[in-house]
Amino acid sequence: MSKPLRIVKILEGTSVDGPGLRTSVYFAGCGHHCPGCHNPATWSMTAGEDMSIDSVMDIVRYNDFDVTFSGGDPFYQAEAILPLAKEIKAYGKTIWCYTGFCFEELDKVPAAQELLEYIDVLIDGPFVESLKDRTLRFRGSANQRLIDINKFRATGSIILLDL
Repeated sequence: MSKPLRIVKILEGTSVDGPGLRTSVYFAGCGHHCPGCHNPATWSMTAGEDMSIDSVMDIVRYNDFDVTFSGGDPFYQAEAILPLAKEIKAYGKTIWCYTGFCFEELDKVPAAQELLEYIDVLIDGPFVESLKDRTLRFRGSANQRLIDINKFRATGSIILLDL
């Protein structure tokens, strides 16, 4: 039996967390505590409620949109999220994922490496209030990157998503 996921909220049909309409899953837990964070209610690991993978997949299937993992920071629950990511990919949906970690940090952590195998686009780096830029697509500050993880797997090089 899979470990329950700690989820603060699920937004159905949002267009701000990636291209098109998406189902965005906001996971609990974040140790980055970025000043100016738009979602500090997700920082606590006990925020939200426990949900099963089946319950989340019911929502994903119902909406039939691609999926975004956000939070908090999903990588604080990487091991628990991995089975969900596998099911979403088996269902044929893309996964975008927001994290306050830099890709280079995640690429050294086995649980994070496993989860990255199922991520299509990673928006990495902490939110930096002094670099806030409302004109950027799908990110809050200029230091954050939209990394095409599929191209990274193919080339071994970090390639930014061309929007």
